[in-house]
Amino acid sequence: MDLLLPLLLVALLIPMFLGVRRQKREMAKVTEMQETLKVGDRVVTTSGLFGTVVEADDDSVDLEIAEDVVTTWLRASIREIRNEDATAVEESTDTEAPIAESGSDSVTASENSDGAEGSENSDAAPKLSKD
Repeated sequence: MDLLLPLLLVALLIPMFLGVRRQKREMAKVTEMQETLKVGDRVVTTSGLFGTVVEADDDSVDLEIAEDVVTTWLRASIREIRNEDATAVEESTDTEAPIAESGSDSVTASENSDGAEGSENSDAAPKLSKD
């Protein structure tokens, strides 16, 4: 009975200690990433805005979010650097859905998986329809 309380305290403190260490490591990685930003990096802000670094100061970065549209952000607001490999993987998952072979619910080649008619331009925005 005398060993139960110290054992219980150790069992509760070990996960807390490991969690704090993991959090510090993650914070150090994010801080290092924010300090190593350079011109030309494609980044994502904490609010989800995609942009390209066009100028970097000690505590702020200028992001080009559209052609000739440059905004200024704090370095701390940069969540991640988007490398070209990650964007290539995302683009490959955006391919058309496979065409069904049989059944009354089959989708023709001119329709996408939502049943909306496809257009000649595959880069066009999807058409919205009422559900």
